[in-house]
Amino acid sequence: MKITCRTCHHLCSIDEHHIGMCGARSNEGGKIIPINYGLLTCIALDPIEKKPLMRFHPGSKILSVGSFGCNLKCQFCQNHEISMASKENANVRYVPPEDIVMAAVDLISRKNIGIAYTYNEPLVGYEYVRDCAKLAREKGLKNVVVTNGCFLREPMKEVMPLIDAFNIDLKGFTNEFYKKIDGDLEVVKDFIAFAAESSHVEVTTLIIPGENDSEEEIESLSKFIASIDVNMPLHISRFFQCYKMQDKNPTEVKKVYRLADIARKNLNYVYEGNC
Repeated sequence: MKITCRTCHHLCSIDEHHIGMCGARSNEGGKIIPINYGLLTCIALDPIEKKPLMRFHPGSKILSVGSFGCNLKCQFCQNHEISMASKENANVRYVPPEDIVMAAVDLISRKNIGIAYTYNEPLVGYEYVRDCAKLAREKGLKNVVVTNGCFLREPMKEVMPLIDAFNIDLKGFTNEFYKKIDGDLEVVKDFIAFAAESSHVEVTTLIIPGENDSEEEIESLSKFIASIDVNMPLHISRFFQCYKMQDKNPTEVKKVYRLADIARKNLNYVYEGNC
């Protein structure tokens, strides 16, 4: 019997023992479960600025963990080796929530402040994020999520109160661009507003030549963020060829700086990335 997964905008109708388009959620016994629960592909102690978070405990470090799977199909994905991987071909090891929290505690002496759920799209397996975050909170640790934000409010209510900071990829600001990556702009906009109600939020936009780099688009994007909070930081990042988008040149540095200046008309904190 088919079951509808109601985690994100795709609302995948999944046959039993089959997997949704994210590659991480399956219909098992008439229940949608995260098949990537606790299966980690990456663990690293990173500077908090690498998430990127510039105005959340600057100078600290955070234990970053990632699994496999993603609910978008970006041709320019920088972590496609794991985000597009399947359970069968991903190089994983099982780490239960208790163990990852213990590892984070052990790293406090190295300036670690908590756990960042990142690298792939962490919220396709939000149950693991929820369970780790609960335990981390009990130990006085911070929880950070790096996400594309293309998720529905109802399931995210289990996660939002446990997260101290988000970096959310606002990949563009037109419906046409989001259609190309199987996303939904309105869902992401709602997610940003929802996250900002309870957490520190910073937004990242990767500027891709000829795709989402118009001055008008950045003007609209920055005005939207300002409508939530003029102090919400925006990171404008430079594109480099990767994955299936090898035919475009890197974003011109002067273009990144120009778009950042436009965004600063509406926002108090704008950062240029990879320049």
